[in-house]
Amino acid sequence: MTRLLWTEGLGKTFQLHLQGGLRMPVLENVQMVVEAGECLALSGPSGAGKSTLMRCLYGNYGADHGRIWIRHEGADLELSAADARAVREVRRRSLGYVSQFLRVIPRVSALDIVAEPVIAQGVARAEALRRASELLIRLNLPERLHGLPPATFSGGEQQRVNLARGFAPRYSVMLLDEPTASLDAANREAVIQLVQEARAAGTALVGIFHDTDVRDRVATRLFHVQPIREAA
Repeated sequence: MTRLLWTEGLGKTFQLHLQGGLRMPVLENVQMVVEAGECLALSGPSGAGKSTLMRCLYGNYGADHGRIWIRHEGADLELSAADARAVREVRRRSLGYVSQFLRVIPRVSALDIVAEPVIAQGVARAEALRRASELLIRLNLPERLHGLPPATFSGGEQQRVNLARGFAPRYSVMLLDEPTASLDAANREAVIQLVQEARAAGTALVGIFHDTDVRDRVATRLFHVQPIREAA
């Protein structure tokens, strides 16, 4: 197997300036490896740092200690030390993130929102739109909505647009933050199939799944995020 995303001694501490500079450690010495075709489910109690770990892996939070590595364009790249330009390129080519919420873009149709990251990878617009439409249909978003901006969509409809946008570019590594949180049974099933297909294609996935049935069907193993005590 080929490792696609891994950490070495990863640590993250937040400083609470409004509370006298109190330092609150959230992650400590995280050692994690995700290989091609795996789906690693983060487990642990609320507040343990699962979402913080996800944001560190995506580069939204800087690591205070340790390293984060990703396999990118055939080489190992230290994501935790990469500059902004390199991080943008990694996100364009190799690393996808599906959050719980869609960042709604005014006056841009659902179809174009999903196709945009595919076009950014160099795929022809017609093919990107075809792929976008196919995913939206699989996620049970009616075709009459494809040409509309998602600002007025329901929460579940917006989440399906977000999921389609995440899976359309076919990244080698994907981060999934509660991807089925607002979905009904039929749409949860569609997401399960997309995750299973991504795994079969060799994608490495890391996810937070509060729905244990979904987690049990898509995860190849669990990674326990252990809460640590606050320190002054």
